[in-house]
Amino acid sequence: MKLSTYFTCLILLFIVGCKKELKPITIYMIGDSTMANKSPKRAPETGWGQVFNQLLTEKATVSNHAVNGRSSRSFLGEDRWQPVLDSLQEGDYVFIQFGHNDQKEDSARHTTLDEYKEFLEKYVKETKEKKANPILLTSVMRRRFDESGKFFDTHGGYPQVVREVAKEQNVPLIDLHKKTEELIIAAGEDDSKKIFLILAKGENQNYPDGVDDNTHFSRYGATEVAKLTAESIKEQDLPLADYLKE
Repeated sequence: MKLSTYFTCLILLFIVGCKKELKPITIYMIGDSTMANKSPKRAPETGWGQVFNQLLTEKATVSNHAVNGRSSRSFLGEDRWQPVLDSLQEGDYVFIQFGHNDQKEDSARHTTLDEYKEFLEKYVKETKEKKANPILLTSVMRRRFDESGKFFDTHGGYPQVVREVAKEQNVPLIDLHKKTEELIIAAGEDDSKKIFLILAKGENQNYPDGVDDNTHFSRYGATEVAKLTAESIKEQDLPLADYLKE
C-alpha cells in the first residue's frame, strides 16, 4: 500500500470514528395540560413534556411552558408566547401542541378551524424568524370507547388542520393523534386505563375519592407518549434525533 493511500485511510477512519460535536440547544414546549408539568400534589398525573427530558442527552434542555387549559388563542392572549419568543436562540426548537381546548365551543378559548390554523401559522412564522425550529404536534387522543367497546375519536377537524399547516409551512409534524390512537387500541379498553389518570377510591392519597380521567396521563402513560415523540423524531431522521439518547 502506498504511503499516501495509507494516510488517506487513517484520516477516513478518524472522521468516521469521531462523533459530531453538538451545539447545546433548548427545546421549548407550548401547549396544554397533556404536555404540561404537574405539581407533586397532582401526582401521579404527569404531562408527557414533563418526562421528555429523560430521553435527551445533556446537550439538550427542555423548557416546558405548556399550561393546563390553554388553547392556541389563550396561550397567546395571556402573553405566554412572548417570553418564549424572546428567549429563543438560533438552533433551538419549539414543540407546538394545542387543540384540546381550541375545540371547546362554550369557552372563550375556542377557535374555529380557520382561526386555529392562523394561530398555528403565527407560532411557526415567528419561530422561524428567530432562526429556531418549529415542530407541530397533533393533539394526543382521549381514551374513549363506545358501548360495544369500539374506540372513537373526539377531536373533530383540529388534528387535520395541524397536518395541513405542517405541510404548507414545510415544518416537521409529530402525529401524536395517530400514534396515541394506536397505543390505546393496542392496549385495549381495560389495559389502556393504566395510560391515564384512573384510580380507585383510596388508591392514592392525592385522590382519596378516586379519579376517572380519560384525558390526562399517569406517569406510565406520559412516559409512553414521550417515547412515541422520540420515535417519530427518529423515524423522520430529524436533526433533533442527534440529541436523543441511544
